[in-house]
Amino acid sequence: MGGQSRLYLSDSSPPLYSSSARRSLFLRVGAAFFAGFLICLAVVARYASNRSCLPFSAFAALLPTDVGTPEWHQYPPAEPTNAFPSAFPSNVGYPGRTQAGAEPGVAATAPAYPLHSNVAHLVPPTRFSQDNTKATTKDFNIFRSWGSSSPWYSIPRGKFGVDSSPEAPDTCNITGVHLLHRHGARYPADYASGSGPSGFASRLSKNAENITVTGPLSFLDNWTYKLGSEGLTPFGRSQLFDLGVSMRMRYGFLLKNFSETSSLPVFRTDSQTRMLDSAHNFALGFFGYPLEGQYQQEIMIEARGINNTLAPYRSCPNNDIPNIGYRGAPLTDAWNAVYLRDTVPRLQRHVDGFELGVRDVYAMQELCAYETVALGYSKFCELFTEKEWEGFDYSSDIHYWYSVAWGSPIARAQGIGYVQELVSRLTQTPIETHNSSTNATLHNTVTFPLGDSLYVDATHETVVLNVLAALNISSFAAMGQLPTDHIPKRRTFRSTELAPFATNVQFQLLSCSTEPDPQIRVIVNDGVVPLANLDGCQDHPDGMCSIHAFVDAQKENIRSTDWNFVCNTNLTLPDGWKTTTGYPV
Repeated sequence: MGGQSRLYLSDSSPPLYSSSARRSLFLRVGAAFFAGFLICLAVVARYASNRSCLPFSAFAALLPTDVGTPEWHQYPPAEPTNAFPSAFPSNVGYPGRTQAGAEPGVAATAPAYPLHSNVAHLVPPTRFSQDNTKATTKDFNIFRSWGSSSPWYSIPRGKFGVDSSPEAPDTCNITGVHLLHRHGARYPADYASGSGPSGFASRLSKNAENITVTGPLSFLDNWTYKLGSEGLTPFGRSQLFDLGVSMRMRYGFLLKNFSETSSLPVFRTDSQTRMLDSAHNFALGFFGYPLEGQYQQEIMIEARGINNTLAPYRSCPNNDIPNIGYRGAPLTDAWNAVYLRDTVPRLQRHVDGFELGVRDVYAMQELCAYETVALGYSKFCELFTEKEWEGFDYSSDIHYWYSVAWGSPIARAQGIGYVQELVSRLTQTPIETHNSSTNATLHNTVTFPLGDSLYVDATHETVVLNVLAALNISSFAAMGQLPTDHIPKRRTFRSTELAPFATNVQFQLLSCSTEPDPQIRVIVNDGVVPLANLDGCQDHPDGMCSIHAFVDAQKENIRSTDWNFVCNTNLTLPDGWKTTTGYPV
């Protein structure tokens, strides 16, 4: 066959290697196999002594799983073997005929407002408490009992004190909307933190060999920790997509103003993954795919020391001082010890080899909420009574009230930067003095346009509460301080209503034939908020206030709020100090 060589693989073919070469190959292969076996034993031994290394081990999928062991699924794969982008073009032409229709505007045209009341994709428990009795309260809704971990829903008409709904009053036309919203449902804080749901799972995992569970806790025999860290859950993605669709249906007609001026709206968010993903999912719901050429997404860096009105705590050093920025933590612990006093021994009867504490049981309630919004359902929800869920909900109220809302000494200062930007947009006047969390480098005609009819900003629930406190909307603070030994019968501040996942605040601008001046309304999760406490604003049946009076009142709030004093001085608070204004003086 000329100069060609042939590789013989049949029994009668010439040998590929000599006997000495075969012995050498066998020794090398054997040594490699033995070394690999030793490595596997080392990994298993390390796993046995410290299960916390499991999520970071390449052998995690091969090791046994004990109660509480993390079970994480990484998708998409880093290097898929069948990815051929050229074989799957995104545009092959032949689109067929399409013609855009008129923009929707149910907030301006419909006789009723499309309220958001259902929670698709999530499954509630059918039974509650240790004895598996059915829920007895007809209007009990567990999805509205998780504080800031609740999915957002439309607040019933009149709940905030204004007997009006969010659609435009009969004599008014909507001329603009400024929307501030929270990110969607997310996973809990970093797994390595050692507290909360992940800390509880880690403690279970380390004691798995000694634990025996019975009755309502028997499911823990096969339970693994499946929650990620801080990113959006699938349900969280759907929340923001649905919110985008909802806002397009309500206010889509405002886009005509951009077409007439040949411009695009600028939406803002910050750089954290869950924030950026929320903003993109909102835009997909609002504009539809593809997003190119429909809007411009501004991403503001969230990092320590960088001014950002959507994450003002990053540039407020006093926020990191425990008794100032985290005032709610010890008060929350005090309340948790009260409402879970009988719950801990009740659940302990079904656990042997593991001592439950208040923080463990509270983490189990957190797991109910987080697992439900991440996985769709959680067995942990069945472990508690309706009364205990009311206690959990109130625990969130205490935390947020004293840490970032009207009971906090720094809430107003941290929210005042966004108020400055709101006033700038309403008056179409640039900010003259950047003396708070505003970022002067981003305040230009490109990244901070003035005169638009639609603005959308994505932020955190803590910042939403900061802003509401900075606006001096005092109706939520009317009850005063939140006690830590009982739940008040009438609460004007509820984190479930003000700061749930995907919470949203609409600043609705109106032109009314019955009013000489342009009007503004503040609408939180479809609940109209009273503005009568602001200087110059009347007690209006639809919650409206003259934009001029509203702006004047906010300018006074800005003038009387000293960012430098609140955030940068050696701020000390005497024992028993309290506030209902979100400010230290």
